[in-house]
Amino acid sequence: MNPSQPIAPPSPPAQPPAMLRALRHRNYRLFFTGQLASLIGTWMQFTAQGWLVLRLTDSPMLLGAIGLASALPILLLSIPAGVLADRMPRRTLLIISNAVALLLALLLALLTLSGNVIYWQIALLAAGMGATRAFEAPARQAFTIEMVGREDLLNAIALNSIMFNAGRTLGPALAGFVIASVGEGMAFLLNSVSFIAVLVSLLLMRLPPAGPTPATRRRDQYAAGFTYIRTEPIVRTLLLIAASVCLFAYVYIPLLPVFARDVFLTDARGLGWLGAANGAGAMLAALLLAQRSERIRRGRWLSWAAAGLVPLLLLLVGLPFFVAGMLLIALMGAAGVLTMALANTLIQTAVPDQLRARVMSVFVMLPLGVTALGGMVAGALVEWSGSVALVVAAAAILHGGVVGFCLWRTPQLQQL
Repeated sequence: MNPSQPIAPPSPPAQPPAMLRALRHRNYRLFFTGQLASLIGTWMQFTAQGWLVLRLTDSPMLLGAIGLASALPILLLSIPAGVLADRMPRRTLLIISNAVALLLALLLALLTLSGNVIYWQIALLAAGMGATRAFEAPARQAFTIEMVGREDLLNAIALNSIMFNAGRTLGPALAGFVIASVGEGMAFLLNSVSFIAVLVSLLLMRLPPAGPTPATRRRDQYAAGFTYIRTEPIVRTLLLIAASVCLFAYVYIPLLPVFARDVFLTDARGLGWLGAANGAGAMLAALLLAQRSERIRRGRWLSWAAAGLVPLLLLLVGLPFFVAGMLLIALMGAAGVLTMALANTLIQTAVPDQLRARVMSVFVMLPLGVTALGGMVAGALVEWSGSVALVVAAAAILHGGVVGFCLWRTPQLQQL
């Protein structure tokens, strides 16, 4: 080597591609890995739980009641859970809630494997799981920005959506194999093991010391979040649009079996293709957001996606062709993910740190709780009216009215 030759500076560390930029943060890499394993286990449990209830009771009504048992604790506890997540370290709350979920899944596994499980036990444990999700979800949503910062928040939320839909795809498929091979109890056991990945990832994170918690009265803690929502038009509008999506636009999801049988005249295999199309559309939209997270006008994209659900729903009830139905359902999956992910990002970037979990507790209550209630009401109306097309068309019109009102009252949303 020539001593007079200058030494080249060391190469900078390789950066992840734009689609994966949030993974450059060590804490988020840990979170992503652990959460993906847990989501696969969670969807395994949802699938096996539904199969177990149907096998024990042969009652679609009791099967629906399990969904209500999971949703009610979320509706009742999300707001107090958001207050708690703003009052204590969010990682600590995540560790506690995931540890409790592990124990509940393990208990259901042991009861099932023993052959002594009965319906009320499943319902009670489903309610317990709903309660853990009520405390876990606001803390997790507010914790995301602590892991990646504001700059990479939309990319992280898009990756979270990819992760969720990957779990929704892989979990049921694995559950079907496990149930057919060794029964539902083993699926519950594998879910309990999957929570270990989340707990390990949380414990390995390196976080700055938590700042002091402001001393305020409990009543003021509850009021602060609602006062902020009431006085901030952008946040209020975003929550109203998200609520409309969950209550009205998402009614097609629990009604997919009815569409498959009565509209498209297909069987269980066709229903599976419809569900896969919905998941594929959601996954593609999440990939698009991850790739273009810094190059889009978020408010405008959100407005287009939310409004676009209206014609898609109306076309779904008017086109009785299976392939067209698959395409429409895929587009609705994409529009739903775009709306909810962009609303999530815009809310989190607008809300002060000290109120984030309280405001996000209202947001997470919508997909986790309000969607289930909307599905139950829609199902009852279909049974009463005898027409799934009429119910979904009415829901589409109501959703269009809410979105139109929001865009009229808050035109600045499209400039965000």
